[in-house]
Amino acid sequence: MKRLMLAAMFAALGTGAAMAADSVKLQLKWVTQAQFAGYYVAAAKGYYTDEKLDVTILPGGPDIAPEQVIAGGGADVITTWMAAGLAARERGVPLVNIAQPFKNQGLEFTCRKDLGVSGTGDFKGKTLGVWFFGNEYPFYAWMAKLGLKTDGSADGVTVLKQAFDVEALLKGEAQCISVMTYNEYGQVLDAGYKADQLATFSYADQGVKVMEDGLYVMESKLSDPAFADKMARFVRASMKGWKYAEANPDEAAQIVVDADQTGLQTIEHQKYMMSEVAKLTAGSNGALDPADFDATVAALLSAVSAENPAITKKPDAGAWTHKISDVALK
Repeated sequence: MKRLMLAAMFAALGTGAAMAADSVKLQLKWVTQAQFAGYYVAAAKGYYTDEKLDVTILPGGPDIAPEQVIAGGGADVITTWMAAGLAARERGVPLVNIAQPFKNQGLEFTCRKDLGVSGTGDFKGKTLGVWFFGNEYPFYAWMAKLGLKTDGSADGVTVLKQAFDVEALLKGEAQCISVMTYNEYGQVLDAGYKADQLATFSYADQGVKVMEDGLYVMESKLSDPAFADKMARFVRASMKGWKYAEANPDEAAQIVVDADQTGLQTIEHQKYMMSEVAKLTAGSNGALDPADFDATVAALLSAVSAENPAITKKPDAGAWTHKISDVALK
């Protein structure tokens, strides 16, 4: 009888161990919004549970740098732009891109024509709004490509550290500001401006290819087979979430609104955002295209002599890997 009881106890323990989910902390680059819909959809639809994962999604914000969070052990994986990831790596935080859900760029620059900007030739002498905290690197690469100084001189431009809104443009404090196709550009239109009253420049169209919203982990963690397996399952479930969000944008938008604990997001704006974000994830299966990595590095290295370069030398081979996505996408 005693042997049967012990056998039953060990069997129960074994069943419990088999059912235990692996914990994953995901730190987002920004607040809860459709920019991250794939992760919220994966959670809501049970895709993480199916992969035996217990995923905690940590929203970001203006005072949260994902690169610092993961370096301090506060996250297992983060979303960030490649420029910021490579900058962190060069500065001693060895981040590695393990997946690239965003294939296309959403970063743009929009200007008021009534304030004297209709083309890039009008930038000289103007005040340009730029996001910082790692978002400034594509801008400096672009200015270097245009041959414009960013020191406020008569032959250059004045850089305004832009808040994460569009007020600087609306108030005329800057002639141009940074916008994302899926967020701030829509806010400018909602403020009453029509597209033909604006001069809008896509960084991609300007030849500044800088990949956005990839998934990054600490390099040292990848040598642990258990961690690598956990990340492969995470990427697989996340990409399933992204593809569902692409195919069902309105439902994905509602999932995002339901996940927003601040109560600030509206379904109307999230539907707009999701419709635009779907254009950026379209064409990606989650694996980083090496050509996109090389184009990003080339764009960033063009600004080595600029005031604030992201990187000063070509990254080493460990900056990205297919080790995780290859397993995830089998």
